[in-house]
Amino acid sequence: MKKLMGLVMANYSNEAFGVLTNERPVASLPFGGRYRLIDFPLSNMMNSGITTVGLITPYMYRSLMDHVGVGKEWSLNRKIGGMFILPGSIYGLKSTRGKFLLRDIIQNTPFLIRGGCDLVAVTGCNRIYNIDFREVASQHESSGAEITLIYQKRDGEDDGQYLTFSENGRVTAVKNDAGGGNYFLDAFIINRELLLKFTNWYQALGYLDLMEIIGENLDKVRVRGFEYAGYVGCVDGLDSYMRTNLALLRADVRDALFLRDRPICTKVQDSPPAKYLETSHVCNSLISSGCTIEGTVENSIIFRGVRVGRGAVVRSCVIMQGCEIGEDTNLENIICDKYVDVKAGVKVTASPDAPIAVGKKQEL
Repeated sequence: MKKLMGLVMANYSNEAFGVLTNERPVASLPFGGRYRLIDFPLSNMMNSGITTVGLITPYMYRSLMDHVGVGKEWSLNRKIGGMFILPGSIYGLKSTRGKFLLRDIIQNTPFLIRGGCDLVAVTGCNRIYNIDFREVASQHESSGAEITLIYQKRDGEDDGQYLTFSENGRVTAVKNDAGGGNYFLDAFIINRELLLKFTNWYQALGYLDLMEIIGENLDKVRVRGFEYAGYVGCVDGLDSYMRTNLALLRADVRDALFLRDRPICTKVQDSPPAKYLETSHVCNSLISSGCTIEGTVENSIIFRGVRVGRGAVVRSCVIMQGCEIGEDTNLENIICDKYVDVKAGVKVTASPDAPIAVGKKQEL
């Protein structure tokens, strides 16, 4: 789409993820056995025909850059357009709500100016869904809106922002934790000229979040909504990270996310198939390539290169790449970051609503 360019905001985090975000931003959190959260917004851009995408990075950018590279997996390694790695402010946002720091956009206005597109699709990284931005752009243009906020009707259990509408369909308020209703999916389409005007008008208030600015100008700017009816996974902390990962064990969720005509792409890593020994027992789990399973795995997500020892029991867990689960261990509702070494005989259990996370390269 020549009229539409993309802007992915990755310069934010919050303490609700505990040790999982000590060395990485939310955008590069591993997900679903082989993906990272950044894969979903980048794939949505690619599948929507958006060929110019800016990725605003945090100061902890190593893991993110290692994963996205030059954007080859998303067909963004091109001579015209492509993926642009943009610097984010060293003082990124550390909030469950704020994701669109105006300071990040102000210092990257040359990208917007040179992009040459009429519309900008702006998105965060911790909402898991598969959307075609072309449908949003079509409604945006036909409705005469200057901003179109993407939302979904939800019951209010998720942290975030909710929209209210007037009878003619204009957004009249953006509220925090409104107890249900029109849940904002941290993505919107905005006229490029209006976004540039915001950067000029609020030049001295760069610490503001763009959603705060939009909320202040609802009476002056035509803001409408686009209702998305598909599956959405919200990742705002350890409990929701665990819940959204384990939701992939349901066939209906996988069918809603991983569409044949709109694939979710990720960095390619060549590994041999998983190996299941005679003593293994696996039930309702996703096991990635390169794993060796000798024990029991139930209702869990197992990333690449994990070894589960003989007699070990892993239930309702997320075990990331390269972990060693020793013999006769028992883990339940545990998140193990990469390369965790669980010694033989260790038993650790937690509540589904309060999972325990073990930091990268730690021992249990």
